[in-house]
Amino acid sequence: MKEFQTVSFDLRRCRKEIDDLRQLLATRKDLKEEQHIRPFFEKRRHLSAFLAVYNPNIVHFDLLAYQYPLFGDFTCDLVVGDSVKNAFCFIEFEDAGTRSLFVKQGRKATREWSPRFEHGYSQIIDWFYKLDDMEKSDDFAARFGARSIRFMGVLVVGRDHHLRPGEKARLDWRRENVAVRSKTIQCVTFDGLLEDLLGRLQTFTLAADAGG
Repeated sequence: MKEFQTVSFDLRRCRKEIDDLRQLLATRKDLKEEQHIRPFFEKRRHLSAFLAVYNPNIVHFDLLAYQYPLFGDFTCDLVVGDSVKNAFCFIEFEDAGTRSLFVKQGRKATREWSPRFEHGYSQIIDWFYKLDDMEKSDDFAARFGARSIRFMGVLVVGRDHHLRPGEKARLDWRRENVAVRSKTIQCVTFDGLLEDLLGRLQTFTLAADAGG
């Protein structure tokens, strides 16, 4: 069984690694999962850990695993956890190209959700199924430190500049209104991810400054 890495989260290093993400997005129009995305995040542990801000139950970003095998059936690109709150965030990365979010089908004016997006979304649903199926088992407790955890999923896919008018509203609506057995799946572009992280970083920085 693959073990979680222990992280001593460093806000200053996280700020630098978020800036690295900003530079990556500024210099590359498209991103390939294997070539660009995975290597980038695997070299930046504090940025990776900070992605757990999407789960409001997570306070301590102290557990981290890349390419985490889920009970032998599935593999998660990234899992971040809070060992104190028994809360976890399961993250799936997909490509960021012209066909990553929406694709044209036939003569329809409105583009459909892409196979890449649906694949990533279905991956997370399968993870939720497996977590639900294995909950309360000894294996589950050994992996996550408890027989029940508070978890959610994040799908990061595509770029804002590939979206046509109205498509961002569709993505945002799906992000805010669709859940799987009350579990949220946050769907964001890489540009949206950067925006969210910068906003959360500002909040954390203000709190740190206020605390002296």
